Amino acid sequence: MSRRSGLERVFVPSLEAGVLLEIVIARPAGKGPFPTMIFHHGSTGRGQNPAMFRRSISPAVIAGHLAGLGWMTLFPQRRGRGRSGGAYGEGLAADGSGYSCEAGVALAGFERAVEDLDAVLGALPLLPDADRGRLVVGGVSRGGILAIAHAGMRPGVYGGAVNFNGGWLGQACPAHVAVNPPLFARGGAAGIPTLWLHGRNDPYYSIGHCRANFDGFRAAGGQGVFVSAPAGHALLFKPALWAQHLDRYLAGLFPG
Repeated sequence: MSRRSGLERVFVPSLEAGVLLEIVIARPAGKGPFPTMIFHHGSTGRGQNPAMFRRSISPAVIAGHLAGLGWMTLFPQRRGRGRSGGAYGEGLAADGSGYSCEAGVALAGFERAVEDLDAVLGALPLLPDADRGRLVVGGVSRGGILAIAHAGMRPGVYGGAVNFNGGWLGQACPAHVAVNPPLFARGGAAGIPTLWLHGRNDPYYSIGHCRANFDGFRAAGGQGVFVSAPAGHALLFKPALWAQHLDRYLAGLFPG
């Protein structure tokens, strides 16, 4: 375990032999175990700059806000991202041109990401300050759709799921209609309250598309609240627009 700038960094096994995943940890003050949010990062824009793959993502805006509420945040870096080992393979085109618009390639990338989410869950016993009885999953952009879908794919694990501007394939790709709605619908089986925070004028996911994803999730049995706010895809970095919604949501998850 290493410490830097108030954060801790641990490495845990992935499901790929010999490959470790980096998890950046932000702790609140006090003594654990703490209610914990596992917060998943998004893509790298167009997927055309390998240097971006190696940036560890642990947004201070969410780490600091949750710490102020007494929550610990885990920021896993999936394979090939940050300091995690392995190759980055979440839907990149074979010709090196960036993220593929082909539904099959995109969905295979999603399933690869899910393997890393499962590995993080398997490593939680190595992190005793994470209270697995008060565990929430969250994420932004691709991390947001992962959060909702994974909660439904692993029912009984999470007490809640938070989605900031979630989606897997941008609407510039015609195949987005065959990718985003069914992935969000997987979350319907979770049986837990969820919070969807979406920015209007998002260049990747229009608010209409996001509402349709939410409606499909609800039709699949999902529970949740949908919030539309300004700021587009940068909503995560505008806490004045979401803090009251998130605070109220988290306060109601684990009464007593």
